[in-house]
Amino acid sequence: MTLKAVLFDFNGVIINDEQIHLQLIDEILIQENLQPQRVDERQASLGRSDRACFTQLLSNRGRVVTEKYLTQLLHRKAEAYTLELEKIEKLPLYPGVEDLIYQVRSRNLKLGLVSGAIRKEIDLVLHQAKLNEYFKIIVAGDDITASKPEPDGYLLAVKKLNEEYPELNLQPQECLAIEDTPAGIQAAKRSHMQVVGVANTYPFHMLQRCCNWTVDYLTDLELQRVQEVYSQKQSQPSVSE
Repeated sequence: MTLKAVLFDFNGVIINDEQIHLQLIDEILIQENLQPQRVDERQASLGRSDRACFTQLLSNRGRVVTEKYLTQLLHRKAEAYTLELEKIEKLPLYPGVEDLIYQVRSRNLKLGLVSGAIRKEIDLVLHQAKLNEYFKIIVAGDDITASKPEPDGYLLAVKKLNEEYPELNLQPQECLAIEDTPAGIQAAKRSHMQVVGVANTYPFHMLQRCCNWTVDYLTDLELQRVQEVYSQKQSQPSVSE
């Protein structure tokens, strides 16, 4: 088995903006005359799509959730997110992101991005960070209805990669996912991918229990060693949770 593609999560892996998202969700709830998130709700939202979060939060508060209403809230949050980023002089990208992208490309591996964030937010950050040219394959929250920990996003990314590069004949087992939350890790593992957990959002020891590799920072990830492990493995799915 060989490693052919590396799939990045977005929030919590590429950009350190989780607190911005949590703040904006609270602001919208208050604008809707609803209670802001409780501590347990904030924890549960990490790694999940905005659509899934708003659906659960509104349901918890007894609010009827229609598709039209949900779309309006998502649009408002995306607009607010854009305004927040405009206030920031330098995007809070995690150290090592650009170097890891360089490593992936220099080893002739394909790149992809799988996130629950809506495409408008992803495109905005990638454009400002001058990373958009590297991510031809993006699966955003707009593309799927099921949020992580469901595997839909990762499986769609494999499909998109095979459409873009037919000669690749990519299988999920030949992908490496980079995640920062249990929900994201579970989604990748349920897709039969191996996972690097980066301790940006949760402690190292929590991620170590459920990842194939765990690092404190992206700068600690030695892609060559990961490739060597892939080459030593038989072509079989990794153990899913």
